[in-house]
Amino acid sequence: MAEQRRLAASVRHAPMMAEVRLVAGIDAGFPRHRSVTRAAVVAMTYPDLAVAERAVAEVPTTMPYIPGLLSFRELPAILEALAQLTAEPDLFLCDGQGIAHPRRVGIATHLGVLLDTPSIGVAKSRLIGTYDEVGAERGDWQPLMDGIERIGTVLRTRQGVKPVFVSPGHCCDHDDAVNWTMRCLSRFRLPEPIRAADRLASNR
Repeated sequence: MAEQRRLAASVRHAPMMAEVRLVAGIDAGFPRHRSVTRAAVVAMTYPDLAVAERAVAEVPTTMPYIPGLLSFRELPAILEALAQLTAEPDLFLCDGQGIAHPRRVGIATHLGVLLDTPSIGVAKSRLIGTYDEVGAERGDWQPLMDGIERIGTVLRTRQGVKPVFVSPGHCCDHDDAVNWTMRCLSRFRLPEPIRAADRLASNR
């Protein structure tokens, strides 16, 4: 927790300025009875969202699951998978939280700060925060709040399905987080880079 508070001091939130040509989706899973962490990275070119590279890394799981500290469990494998890429992504889309976290350092924030790269968390479930009901149409959203602080966005990415919880990680703001999540969608709930990484991490 002390390390997360230290990392939080290095987080930068401002509109993204650099051009995005390569978006990396990142996910991690725990096959083999959780003794191994399997991380997957799928880099896609933007705007066509064509797969440019895929990478997988499996490392022994050295930390138990502790709510709020998941990044310490997953990052060793994620960093090993990223090291296999031949090109550096301009943006990370992570299956998990950005600043929508008790200490504002979810997996997307942690990774973004470590590599000083824009990062966005797109989570399937809420970790903390409150929000009003989201409209039913694709693109409808409500702010995710922790008291008076906005920590993310509850975003409807597809009509008739549950919303996702989007939050900036590092080197971007709330508008960027929502816009890039929408830009990387096709007809599914999750952005294409994350969907591809999820399948690869699950060995599907």
